[in-house]
Amino acid sequence: MLPCAALVLALCGLLAVQSPQAAASGRALPAHTLVGYLHTSFANGSGYTRLADTPASWDIIDLAFGEPTSATSGDIRFGLCPKTECPNVETKDEFKAAVKAKQAQGKKILISIGGQNGQVQLTTAQARDKFVSSVSAIIDEYGLDGLDIDFEGHSLSLAANDTDFKNPKTPVIVNLISAVKTLKAKYGPGFTLTMAPETFFVQLGYQHYGPGQWGADPRAGAYLPVIHALRDDLTLLHVQDYNSGPIMGLDNQYHQMGGADFHIAMTDMLLTGFPVKGNAANVFPPLPPEKIAIGMPASPHAGNGHVPPAEVNKALDCLTKNTNCGSYKPHGKWPALRGLMTWSINWDRFNNWEFSKNFDTYFG
Repeated sequence: MLPCAALVLALCGLLAVQSPQAAASGRALPAHTLVGYLHTSFANGSGYTRLADTPASWDIIDLAFGEPTSATSGDIRFGLCPKTECPNVETKDEFKAAVKAKQAQGKKILISIGGQNGQVQLTTAQARDKFVSSVSAIIDEYGLDGLDIDFEGHSLSLAANDTDFKNPKTPVIVNLISAVKTLKAKYGPGFTLTMAPETFFVQLGYQHYGPGQWGADPRAGAYLPVIHALRDDLTLLHVQDYNSGPIMGLDNQYHQMGGADFHIAMTDMLLTGFPVKGNAANVFPPLPPEKIAIGMPASPHAGNGHVPPAEVNKALDCLTKNTNCGSYKPHGKWPALRGLMTWSINWDRFNNWEFSKNFDTYFG
């Protein structure tokens, strides 16, 4: 029999191999954290911003995006923006050096998987395993701190017989949960895990969950089983409070984008919990405020639902202090609310850093 130390090296180490960057990333996030997406593989209308040129305001930088070779392959690929599209793009070595420099400043750099164009459907065990190996390869090559799940569009949906978010059956849901748990186990407690679902996949679950008996959209509420299964592993949930239709809040009123009330109502649902599909016997439990950031567009160009700094501050005042509330009254006061997420760092730069400067001013 091998001594205990040898067993740890020979066996346990295979399950939780912490790279140097993962160990360094075990440092706690600031009490109030600013998360931003960096257009890394494309320019968009905002222009390309080098990682080294992102201001120190940003505590978590999500590299957008890793995308699959096909919707069902699970094979995720990531590369820097082509020079033809981004003339000022850094070399791969310069980029890797910038990752290390940001980490030395206490920042966390994650690979964000999905986005608007990156549909990811892990329909098979093979796709699940390929997801794990390909995402690991990206994390290892660039020395990253973890993973952001930004599955949009038709990546996640629920089968007709999948009605209990606590015990999901749909393969794309079950395989995603399994894949993320495998990654977390591989990299250990320093692994940073964030998610950026749209309201349709989360808060809409208060009214609709999956297709239901009337054949509703099978994507409704489809993130709830993923969030619930991974809540202990989750570092931050930052729902996209933008590009959203009207969503019913816990006051049973519809709330629309464009003001503080929408952010207050949507965030209150996460911090208070809510009955899924209105079933009081099937409640999605609240998440701790330390695991919640509010997702907002950085400028009017970045997405529908942008609000000016005054409305951002109203939402923060109401949720953390119970002051400056509008028509929606939250069910508690959460001074430990972690912070804000924005799409994107590039659009914030385009808008003279208004979003990040306001965050820094608000939290001091």
